[in-house]
Amino acid sequence: MPQKYDASDIVVLEGIEPVRRRPAMYIGGTDKTGLHHLVWEILDNAIDEVINGYATTILVELDKARDGIRITDNGRGIPVDKHPTHKKSALEIIMTTLHAGGKFETGSYIHSGGLHGVGASVVNALSRYMEVRVKRDGVEWSQTYQGGIPQENVKRVGPARGTGTAVYFQPDPVIFGKHPQFDADVLKETLEAKAYLHKGLKLTFRDEGTRATHQFVHEQGIREFLVKLVADRDRKPTADFVFFLDRTVNGGNGKDASSHDFGMEVALQWTDEPAEYIRSYVNGVPTPNGGTHEAGLRGGIIKAVRHYIETHNLTPKGVTLQAEDIREGLAVVLSVFVLTPQFQGQTKERLNNPEVQALVDSAIRPALETYLNGNQSVAETLISRMILAARAREASREASKAVMRKSAVSHRLNLPGKLADCQSTDPSVSELFIVEGDSAGGTAKQGRDLKTQAILPIRGKVLNTEDLTLAKVVENKELADLVKALGCGIGKDFNLKRLRYDKVILLMDADIDGFHISTLLLTFFFRHLPELITHGHVFIAQPPLYRLDIGKDVFWAGTDEERDAIVNQARSNAKLTISRFKGLGEMFPQQLKETTLHPVTRRLLKVELQDALRTDHTFHDLMGKRTEARYEFLMANARLADNLDV
Repeated sequence: MPQKYDASDIVVLEGIEPVRRRPAMYIGGTDKTGLHHLVWEILDNAIDEVINGYATTILVELDKARDGIRITDNGRGIPVDKHPTHKKSALEIIMTTLHAGGKFETGSYIHSGGLHGVGASVVNALSRYMEVRVKRDGVEWSQTYQGGIPQENVKRVGPARGTGTAVYFQPDPVIFGKHPQFDADVLKETLEAKAYLHKGLKLTFRDEGTRATHQFVHEQGIREFLVKLVADRDRKPTADFVFFLDRTVNGGNGKDASSHDFGMEVALQWTDEPAEYIRSYVNGVPTPNGGTHEAGLRGGIIKAVRHYIETHNLTPKGVTLQAEDIREGLAVVLSVFVLTPQFQGQTKERLNNPEVQALVDSAIRPALETYLNGNQSVAETLISRMILAARAREASREASKAVMRKSAVSHRLNLPGKLADCQSTDPSVSELFIVEGDSAGGTAKQGRDLKTQAILPIRGKVLNTEDLTLAKVVENKELADLVKALGCGIGKDFNLKRLRYDKVILLMDADIDGFHISTLLLTFFFRHLPELITHGHVFIAQPPLYRLDIGKDVFWAGTDEERDAIVNQARSNAKLTISRFKGLGEMFPQQLKETTLHPVTRRLLKVELQDALRTDHTFHDLMGKRTEARYEFLMANARLADNLDV
């Protein structure tokens, strides 16, 4: 009998209850990224006061003792008078009602980076405690909340000097786990970026746990930001210049919306980096997934360079200059201000406004071309670099052809000899295990499902591909064999539809060397086959480190903590034997199958890209040429070394 389904089964979520039921819909998740997104929402509200000319200072205080954050600005202060329709204080309405705020009409805010009436109430709903203090008209007001519910009416605290808003909140451990911890380094990095984007803004970060105070003021704005980013990435400019453009459409700096519909700042230069590097922002909010503003930027740059080449008869012979050659090594900071931004997704990671592409394109194209015409020695240096990039690309194309699988259907053409392929020709059910060493590879071959699981052993440490060109990468035999096995090609010849395996699984020993090899392979995938990660095809196997025989029962543990937990739960009178595996090669094929290969009993970690900019920075620091960055990381995390298996 089917279950009864009628009107009584319909659930209506009111107020901020939907936020607590489905927080990921509003902040992207309840992990570390989602936790920090709470800070960005309140910070963006303060920044909005700066953007629109009402605030000049912002103070962010980290209260580690209580897992809290306080953000204070000297803007106008949230209105506290009663709303004419709802008969409540405007402060209470803004903090407790979704889609309530002053950003829907253009009279109070010209440009805004917040969630347009959602941000503050979402943060409140996901906080166990929040207090808002407002200074307006010589009076300070306050209201407190728990789980988004007001604990009192908006009350008058006393007389006050100046104006502004201070928001203190503690994330709810029911949502974010016990003792949700903010990362001071993440906060500092983002706050400094905000100071660069809004030149003249005085932004202070205070860590109450360490009593450290950091003040960020950058009068040169994104020009200074670009120089810092290039230096941090240990790159050298191709030519000694920074092109900067500051453009406002429907000019003026007044508060009338029609006077400043669109604004753009861009700073760019070419460097010795083998790829382009773009940091883009909309109304002060980072857009790691790009959007129409980045499309307009790329289009304008390419048109300007090509027109310059044609005008000065610099077209190279024997090679075709493509868009990717022009953009190679390009480093850009792009900041646009849009009256009504349309973002893809609640967390604002991509701009979708179609008109912005044409606005950015038409602004940068003539300005960059004029600059090149006025600085021909710089221009010729850049054109020479682009021609070299084109020649290197064509050489790389020829090299990649040598490792590219000829057929997308057959599993038997042009495959490396050491690959133990699976019988199935259906990529959707096929898996490739990349295994450390021939010994572990032999064990995996015996324990695998012959029909759907392929094994590719690799020898020792693979090449560190951070900072390497594609031509250098495909010369490496281990990586060339891997590309052959995958079948999807690499670089310009990459085609995801030709991928021969739905899951690409890194299977390494559970020790330091295994972790290092996994990191090297992840560097390769992130830099040269990122689509495999973004489309969810890369996984990390979790082989056990211990076997525990307790009486007649057998348990497996992947970490010392799991081992200790199993031992603590065991019967006190049971015979206990603990075996530790030094490597996958020590396991019997049946053991490896039961613990690591079989889809029902194994544990896999899916490799996901949550913050592309931060991931890029991490790979560059840990795998790049700068030893100082690794030293700083090791010193900051030295306390974790006590538990390392050396």
